[in-house]
Amino acid sequence: MHMFYVYILTNKNHTTLYIGMTNNLKRRLIQHKNGKKNSFSVRYNLDKLVYFETTKYVLNAIKREKQLKKWNREWKNNLINGLNPDWNDLSDNF
Repeated sequence: MHMFYVYILTNKNHTTLYIGMTNNLKRRLIQHKNGKKNSFSVRYNLDKLVYFETTKYVLNAIKREKQLKKWNREWKNNLINGLNPDWNDLSDNF
């Protein structure tokens, strides 16, 4: 059975957020950390996983990703703070 992840990355100063969706979070985090020179995540040093959620259904993940991308910054911060108030890097668990 596949699991799908919706996740949020940030940089060390928490100035920029990246929202994405994948079916393999570990692989995707490696891709972000070793990304192409001109990619958004490399340009803004987005290598810190601060939030993720899982679902069994790809359509739910796509819908949730689109929803979060429309949110304002305060709502996104509140979402992260609810799960990870210290904004620790959750990728250490992968």
